[in-house]
Amino acid sequence: MATVFVVANQKGGIGKSTTATNLAGILGKKAKTLLIDADPQGNSTSTYEAKVEDVATLYDVMIDSDRLPIAEAIQHTGNGDIVASDPLLVKAEKMLDGDVEGFYRLKDALEGLEDYKYVVIDTAPSLNIILYNCLIAADKVIIPVTADSYAMQGIKQLYDTIMAVKRRQNRNLEIAGLLLVRYQGRSNLERDIRESIEKSAKEMNTKLFKTVIRECVKTKEAQEQKKLLIDYAPKCNTCLDYLDFAKELLRK
Repeated sequence: MATVFVVANQKGGIGKSTTATNLAGILGKKAKTLLIDADPQGNSTSTYEAKVEDVATLYDVMIDSDRLPIAEAIQHTGNGDIVASDPLLVKAEKMLDGDVEGFYRLKDALEGLEDYKYVVIDTAPSLNIILYNCLIAADKVIIPVTADSYAMQGIKQLYDTIMAVKRRQNRNLEIAGLLLVRYQGRSNLERDIRESIEKSAKEMNTKLFKTVIRECVKTKEAQEQKKLLIDYAPKCNTCLDYLDFAKELLRK
């Protein structure tokens, strides 16, 4: 059975997709890894150059009445294996409303998945039924945060949601930790905020990962070229940090 990592934060634009794609890419060099793009915006899908039109997507696996086995929605791209997102996922709330089993669609789908050691799920910046599906199917949640004054905004609500899912639907669910991304560490303010985030992590019975992800221009270049950092610029600071993060994440 695969270990399922969910990358989540209800704050948008902080690098969830960057974290998800790079983590999946690094893990994919070690063992068979599947990336699932559960964000209707489809940034991870775009990075992997996966198709959305005239192919099976996550929508067909979770929402469509003729739900496909997830194996039939997997695309094998140059960057790795992915189940692509679909703009139609925005209709999920309405379509699954009133369905008692609607929260378990992704978990059910993954139970039929074989051969993968790791699954990484990219999520949308919202607390909706798709996120609940992801959390119920997951083993561990990674929460990317940035070192700014609004870093912890909304994290408490996400934490409460994760704990509610853990109590009621997925007792094995854990917060792997908070991951500091786009970090420069040059200012006293950033360092103070880092200490504040570390304190908040302890209050949530989790941790701030020791590894921090520095920002570099190669990240945007790789995204524009539809490449993973591990292939495009394996020696840049951001890639080296993600490599260290992957080691820390998998350390027993």
